[in-house]
Amino acid sequence: MRNPLSRALSRFRRDERGTVLVEMAIIAPLMFVLSAGVFEFGNLIHNKLLMEAGLNDGARFAARCNSQLYTDAGLAAINCSDIATNIAVFGNVAGTGSARVKGWQKANVTVTIADPSGCRNAIDPGTGTVLYLSTTAQVCIVTAAGSLAYNGIGMLALLGFGPITLTASHEERLIRF
Repeated sequence: MRNPLSRALSRFRRDERGTVLVEMAIIAPLMFVLSAGVFEFGNLIHNKLLMEAGLNDGARFAARCNSQLYTDAGLAAINCSDIATNIAVFGNVAGTGSARVKGWQKANVTVTIADPSGCRNAIDPGTGTVLYLSTTAQVCIVTAAGSLAYNGIGMLALLGFGPITLTASHEERLIRF
């Protein structure tokens, strides 16, 4: 005669009810962490793309901005770098409203408009490649660069990831008309 404990264990081994619950208890935490990581990474890439789009817009404006035209026309002079920074961060000339990326500020963006002394050689000396589709020996460049401390790490902070600094820059050939 079997003892009651061995009968209960034998019956427990043959019974398949609840196996899905055990499998789910093992897999669910892993899937949850993986999903949270994918979501955070997607959010990080989205913010980086918004930064790059803003810097692209700001540099494009600065490359075509000519404050001398305003002065010659008797209008108040404009600060092309400041307006380009507003466009990069806020998406508008006035610098009003919310930033393209939460937490991004004008202090995190620099727009540099090269003066004639800061122009570059239009031909790469190492490869002989013509840079910036130039027909002249010197090319003046506008550079917009920015950074953002991305703090939205969320669950990845449990794995030891701290704040990530996103950086981006964009260059445009200076075209003043």
